[in-house]
Amino acid sequence: MTASSNWNSRAHPEVLVLFDVDGTLTPSRKTVTPDILEMLAKLRERVVIGFVGGSDFPKQQEQLGEDVVDRFDYCFSENGLTAFRSGTKLSSQSFIGFLGEERYTRLVNFALRYIANLEIPVKRGTFIEFRNGMVNICPIGRNCSYAERDAFEVYDKEHNIRKKFVAELQHEFADYGLTFAIGGQISFDVFPTGWDKTYCLRHVREQNFKEIHFFGDRTLKGGNDYEIYTHPDVIGHSVESPADTLRMVRELFLQ
Repeated sequence: MTASSNWNSRAHPEVLVLFDVDGTLTPSRKTVTPDILEMLAKLRERVVIGFVGGSDFPKQQEQLGEDVVDRFDYCFSENGLTAFRSGTKLSSQSFIGFLGEERYTRLVNFALRYIANLEIPVKRGTFIEFRNGMVNICPIGRNCSYAERDAFEVYDKEHNIRKKFVAELQHEFADYGLTFAIGGQISFDVFPTGWDKTYCLRHVREQNFKEIHFFGDRTLKGGNDYEIYTHPDVIGHSVESPADTLRMVRELFLQ
């Protein structure tokens, strides 16, 4: 089955364009704006489009709309461990199945002790969020307000809270086969090595796309877009904001 036979009404059905969510299509943890939705609709007339993010599917629905499976050809939640193609759910993987309860509990206990001893200005709630294909660790707590989120981002850039935390985990759990990827403003993801955003490419191989483009804002090494941005089968585009994404997509695809 080829891409052209699936989406032959598109101007370029052999081209797939994937987007990160936070910082690329939306401000971090905020909702998509009408101008981005309009751009995506126009782009979808020309190519095949999808998103790939670390958050779980309900959070992505909050940001991109309840009808997100109708707006995108591919929806890749948790880096593609939960995936939809043309509205149909594809096979998924389990983080707990990979790691096992005993090793998972040891990881969680270590992380919670580290956070308990962490001296930062604000702590809220939900420091560890368990997802299907990963865990998300947040030193400030995911229940923080938008203002607290913004303040922590500034504080983290100065004090490297997340980078130091990740370094400790990498040392302590070196034999677990895990990757730690910093993304967004306040947290980082933990998942089996190889289950980064390149995992989503497994779902598109049989479509034989001639080009796969990816837009993301965390493309430096250690960021959660780095692996797919630098993948040899992907043409990577680094952006700084949704406005930058809008500008770049218009220049590349909508002239």
